[in-house]
Amino acid sequence: MNRKARTSDPTCAIARSLDVIGERWSLLIIRDAFYGRTTFNEFRASLGISTDILTVRLNTLVDEGVLERRPYRPEAGGPGSRERYDYHLTQAGCQLRPVLGALLEWGNTNRPTGCGPSPVLVDTRTNRPVRLAFVDEDGGEVDVAQVDSVLGPGYFAWMAQASQTGS
Repeated sequence: MNRKARTSDPTCAIARSLDVIGERWSLLIIRDAFYGRTTFNEFRASLGISTDILTVRLNTLVDEGVLERRPYRPEAGGPGSRERYDYHLTQAGCQLRPVLGALLEWGNTNRPTGCGPSPVLVDTRTNRPVRLAFVDEDGGEVDVAQVDSVLGPGYFAWMAQASQTGS
């Protein structure tokens, strides 16, 4: 990723995350990867995205460890067929499922279609609907109104390091 495009606040985890996944097409590519799409052509057909933009977004997601590029040969290929790549979510990519789930819930609630939610989150074992929630370290659910963000030890360590190096 272009260093100039990165956030000016390295102490903010949200800003650092948006440096990687904050662009609309990136999140839609990740969504499609969760839906089982893996090839360039599948992403392009699903999203209607230009080849140039898709190439840049896939390269960024691979470079940043969200997707993994794997070589394969198309089945219809003969001696002249060239190797292609498909794309699979890494562990870091899979950890974005709650992010997409939160966007899905927010969209269903605050940007409804008028026809009901589409899609919905379900437990794969029971097919029953699920929702996202904040949970404390003992497993108890915490109301969203009772959740706050406070500075963590990484912030103070980074500030101390920055003051020593004069950055």
